[in-house]
Amino acid sequence: MTVLPDDEFSLAAEFPDASREEWQRLVEGVLRKTGASEASGPAAEDVLATELQDGLTARPLYTASDFTGDPGYPGATPFVRGGKPEGNALTGWDVRQRHQRPDPARCNEEVLADLENGVTSVWLAAGASGVPVQSVPAALEGVYLDLAPVVLDAGAEFDAAARELLDLYEKRSVPPHAALGNLGADPLGHLARTGDDTDLAEQSARAARLAGLCHRDHPGLRALTVDALPHHEAGASAAQELGASLATGVAYLRELTGEGLTAEAACAQLEFRYAATADQFLTIAKLRAARRLWARVAQVCSVTSRAAAQRQHAVTSSVMMARRDPWVNMLRTTIAALGAGVGGADAVTVLPFDDALGISDGFARRIARNTSSILLEESHLAQVIDPAGGSWYVERLTDELAHAAWEFFQEIEREGGQAAALRSGLVADRLAASWEERRADLSHRREPVTGVSEFPNLAEEPVRRPAAPEPVGGGLPRVRRDEAFEALRARSDAHLAATGSRPRVFIAALGPAAAHTARVGFASNLFQAGGIEPVHDPETVDADSAAEAFERSGAKAACLCSSDKLYAEQAEGVARALASAGAARILLAGKPGTEEEALVRAGVGEFVFAGGDAVAVLSSVLDQLGVA
Repeated sequence: MTVLPDDEFSLAAEFPDASREEWQRLVEGVLRKTGASEASGPAAEDVLATELQDGLTARPLYTASDFTGDPGYPGATPFVRGGKPEGNALTGWDVRQRHQRPDPARCNEEVLADLENGVTSVWLAAGASGVPVQSVPAALEGVYLDLAPVVLDAGAEFDAAARELLDLYEKRSVPPHAALGNLGADPLGHLARTGDDTDLAEQSARAARLAGLCHRDHPGLRALTVDALPHHEAGASAAQELGASLATGVAYLRELTGEGLTAEAACAQLEFRYAATADQFLTIAKLRAARRLWARVAQVCSVTSRAAAQRQHAVTSSVMMARRDPWVNMLRTTIAALGAGVGGADAVTVLPFDDALGISDGFARRIARNTSSILLEESHLAQVIDPAGGSWYVERLTDELAHAAWEFFQEIEREGGQAAALRSGLVADRLAASWEERRADLSHRREPVTGVSEFPNLAEEPVRRPAAPEPVGGGLPRVRRDEAFEALRARSDAHLAATGSRPRVFIAALGPAAAHTARVGFASNLFQAGGIEPVHDPETVDADSAAEAFERSGAKAACLCSSDKLYAEQAEGVARALASAGAARILLAGKPGTEEEALVRAGVGEFVFAGGDAVAVLSSVLDQLGVA
């Protein structure tokens, strides 16, 4: 092998070293030139920073000086870089698909189809949210149980479902060591979902007995799931999701060790379930931080073996799934699955793109399982161990997120633990505050939802699916990013069904195309997000033509769109003409300027602009148009 001289390909050899201070001076110049800020030095860099939830900040530049910690090595404490030395390089992550169809025969068909086409484990919902508990064997008919791990999700009926599965292993003569998966006991997760703790002590005791049974007789089975999805689906931030899962895991360790298991054996009985979102960097950092946090808990419990490595199951977020333009969900789940894989998840579930609409069809299930197949087989994503390691942004985000999560965990512990924090409402209150903050970003479209709050399509044919089993409720709420805009679109749909047409708004575009195109596009996009059909007459150029075109449009509301210069010249007159023509509501695309008072007197009742509260404006317009 030929060894090249050290300076043969020196990176950036012809360029002088650049300092952070030099970069900041360049930033200063750009900010001053654009009029964005007069800040200098570190303050100039701060102008470009983005505030995240949990008090975190994403900065525009990261260097080695931004992270001074030690993430360790893959497969070694604190397991930030992965729970196994080889990562997922040998077999890839476990491709785990969820099944919740209540009909055991249909469910079995889908289970077999998934296993024959790339899925490597079965996540089976049983009881109120899936197949009847007694039908677990029927749903698994024909499944090679010594090859395909089974993960149960039966809520309060976890004990009965577990017994059905254990009996099935015995009937099929599956060797005890060959039984793989998780029995799905999660009493605190059920409490979070339902708010019902009347049987919590007994459920916890049954879960501990199952853990003892698995530890003794089925070394490949885990008994308990620490499911963070109830918290994520109630609006939790990433740190809150981690902190709540940590508190739940600690509670289970106390229960299991109290029943006689060693701390090491207790750790080996837990699997943690987290949400993976389309924010791929936050997903990567969350999974890395989760392993670090759990390693700290294990260290305090004197667990030093590989049992301290948190086993993780990542599920693409249901909160991010949209009901309108659901095809876009394929892209969201692909990015989320990529984040989960890069973050080191042991198992990944990609929800089908139509999951928010009911029971998924075969096409949606095929796309979901093939998402992992492409990432593993074609993108070779699992063949690099901790591919995000060494990214100073990811390392810093992992560290900051771990500290924020630890603070929330400590707050729960001070309340008396996870059960007490759920009972007292502390968890619900903290999650509600986080969701309210995020809901404001969604309403103002600072967090856009493609196909819903941005680029909606009023002419799309709705996707219909059979209703899925009603999820259990009564505890933490379930939220979705699209819920506010979905409510507006539902009002528009009802109006269409009742009257034969959607509510309309007339777009009064003043002047040449160069003057109004940008704001016409903005306004049309905004109104369609609320189910309001924009009607644009390209011949509108002045007050008289605007009034005539408005009367022809059949609309009851109008929105002026043009440049600030033309607004100053024509907007007042056009607004008066539209009011005289019968416009019940007149809006103007742009921020209020010096002529605001005159425009208001002329009939302009609302100014719409980027960063405004889109949900409030659209709801008000629908009210004004008489849409129930």
